[in-house]
Amino acid sequence: MKAFVADGQWAPKEGYKPTKDELARKRAVIGSNVWRNPTFELKNLPTPNIADDEVLIAVKRCGICGSDTHLYETSTDGYIQFSGPVSLPQTIGHEYSGVVVKTGGAVRNLKEGDMVAVESIHWCGSCTPCRSGAFNQCQNVELIGITAPGALAEFIAAKERHCWVINGLRRIYPEDDIFDLGALIEPVGCAYNGIFIGGGGIKPGAAVVVFGIGPIGLAAVALSRLAGANLVIAFDVQQKRLDIAKALGADYVCNVNELKKIGILPREKIMELTDGYGAELQIEAAGAARLTVPEMENSLAVNGKLIYLGRSATSAEVMLDILVSGANSIIGVRGHSGYGIYNNIIRLLSTGRLQIKPIISSYYDFRETLTALEKSVERKDAKCLIRIG
Repeated sequence: MKAFVADGQWAPKEGYKPTKDELARKRAVIGSNVWRNPTFELKNLPTPNIADDEVLIAVKRCGICGSDTHLYETSTDGYIQFSGPVSLPQTIGHEYSGVVVKTGGAVRNLKEGDMVAVESIHWCGSCTPCRSGAFNQCQNVELIGITAPGALAEFIAAKERHCWVINGLRRIYPEDDIFDLGALIEPVGCAYNGIFIGGGGIKPGAAVVVFGIGPIGLAAVALSRLAGANLVIAFDVQQKRLDIAKALGADYVCNVNELKKIGILPREKIMELTDGYGAELQIEAAGAARLTVPEMENSLAVNGKLIYLGRSATSAEVMLDILVSGANSIIGVRGHSGYGIYNNIIRLLSTGRLQIKPIISSYYDFRETLTALEKSVERKDAKCLIRIG
């Protein structure tokens, strides 16, 4: 089968000492500290064999995620930007949908021909966090397309427990749209997890602010509007993304660079638009905490929550007195597994209540994957989808 494979040079940064496990498995805990000079190539690989509890999926769509961009994009000294665990060489890609073409002997709830969307956080189910319901914090987690074989390939093997049937979308969508939407469930799930699970949801009438209007930020806009937010404000530096946010229900979209030209800080704009009260929920989906967190903490409403979804190996100054005075909180959230997240998103899609198709801003054929990665660095698109099958 054809597969798009990333590789790189194992070269720990000066002062960073890999653990014995990292050395034995060539699996860096913090990829940006170890992997250097990445390469990408479309290769011929064997079609995966499946275990008894797995299915073989013919991949139809796979999205280019910010994580993929951070594998491709390097620092000035050639190190990848992704700060999570990384094992190379690796078939990349993890936001995908497809069709089951073969089932293992122990598979009970899936059959050949089922259309599926698949979680990319492959939790083990046996560690204490998993057994306590915290699947996204699995101690033995494998990240599809980063530490385990991914979906920018013609076929992928997946555990039955990580697959979700999306056949029900046939009620209102043609097949091509079903696969498109199926590949969006993973990033939408991250936003859902942040707002409703980690953040505890919003009250109808609340004000919501989203910093960083990539796919997860755009999903946060759509979900907040659907959940009854009275006011949704979106900040980004790319006008194309802000235009999509407007189409998904944002009341106000603000180009940070344009605000800067006229001497207005994002915090000032938020306080102006909320009549001085601030926003009850603020979501960081930009991965630029040093720039965004000061703006967010200074424009939170009383009892407001700051949800950190953007991943970056950095720190940010926080004025703790502001949190104390406002009884505010900062909550870190990762992933999309558990808590009925996939099931509920599929339900919302199957009735048409959740409209997320505008998040897709461009399509590429499988052989154009490298071009899609190159374009993703510009951060002008929302979601780039690769058509595989």
